Amino acid sequence: MLTASQCSSTVLCIGTGWFPKTPGGLDRYVYELTHYLAAAGHQVELCGIGLPETPLDSPVKLTNLAEPSQPFLHRCRSLRSNFLKHTCQPDAINLHFALYSFPLLHSLPEDVPITFTFHGPWSLESQWEGASSLNVFLKYWIEKHVYRRCDRFIVLSKAFGTILHHHYSVPWSKIYIIPGGVDTARFQITLSRQQARQQLGWERDRFILFTPRRLVQRMGLDVLFNALAGLKSRHSDIWLAVAGKGPQRNMLEQKISELGLENYVKFLGYLPDEHLPIAYQAADLTVIPSQSLEGFGLVLLESLACGTPVLCTPVGGMPEILTSFSPDLITDTADAHAIEARLRSLLSGNLPLPSRDTCYEYASTSFNWSKISQQVQQVLLAPKAD
Repeated sequence: MLTASQCSSTVLCIGTGWFPKTPGGLDRYVYELTHYLAAAGHQVELCGIGLPETPLDSPVKLTNLAEPSQPFLHRCRSLRSNFLKHTCQPDAINLHFALYSFPLLHSLPEDVPITFTFHGPWSLESQWEGASSLNVFLKYWIEKHVYRRCDRFIVLSKAFGTILHHHYSVPWSKIYIIPGGVDTARFQITLSRQQARQQLGWERDRFILFTPRRLVQRMGLDVLFNALAGLKSRHSDIWLAVAGKGPQRNMLEQKISELGLENYVKFLGYLPDEHLPIAYQAADLTVIPSQSLEGFGLVLLESLACGTPVLCTPVGGMPEILTSFSPDLITDTADAHAIEARLRSLLSGNLPLPSRDTCYEYASTSFNWSKISQQVQQVLLAPKAD
């Protein structure tokens, strides 16, 4: 229970960029969390890289610490000097990214509780994408150094709590599992499926799969394409829309050509944020074929809130979202054969898909930001341990 003074406290958040200018799960989470904390009556300041001037109608104060175009060492110096000049005197500090937290460690007040929200293992993600051993080691060293300074941690899933505990030696007593939330004012059912398809110019008579993914290896798009290749002979009406950018675009396009999927897959590129809810509503099914390090899966909540069921692999925190809702929407393994088999069962009707209203009801009641933000503020504003 919060004390009277804690009901109107000053919370300082250290993030990365500014959503929606820099789209992604971390920046969306920080954007929505800070606005809900401000709506609860707290004074909230967000520091980051490349942040704009604080809009006149914004309840959150924005403090830009550096520009993303600056060389790395110059950026780090700017982070620390601007932090000392411009930030408030907080009652609680919430860090969200180790790299931009690292230069500030010696400037953080000793008597203020520091909570790190662990969005993912930065070094392990780099290792998965083929970074050099030195690159991975330096990122791990920075992470460990930052984590030693923190009093407590928030993770969005038990899966990432386990990584934080085992890989970074953080005791479970310091780890709080609080799932992400979904903004149901932004993600909701506003259009019929056909209306949404008409707005996007998508075909009306196909079974449409949608996946919003960064085009990198661990997201599993190549595995999903292999699954589609096994389905197309019996389900010629299937069609996959891929939203996102990334370094593997050319390789993935070549794979589509090799598999003969030119008429079954379309890359949408970067999808503006205002179009994302429409794309979810236009699809029959969202598919998230992640192969590794999917800490939570905010896209699952977004899709469900828009009334569209989600099929996912049993990776990271995603099963924690779907197990109590529809475990049949979790594939047996993360390989192409398992994805193909589950899609075939859904396409044939052997496994029924949840209704649009059922999807929305589950997401809006179980993962509403109003409820989630209350849990987060309880952790952020708890007294610093002696």
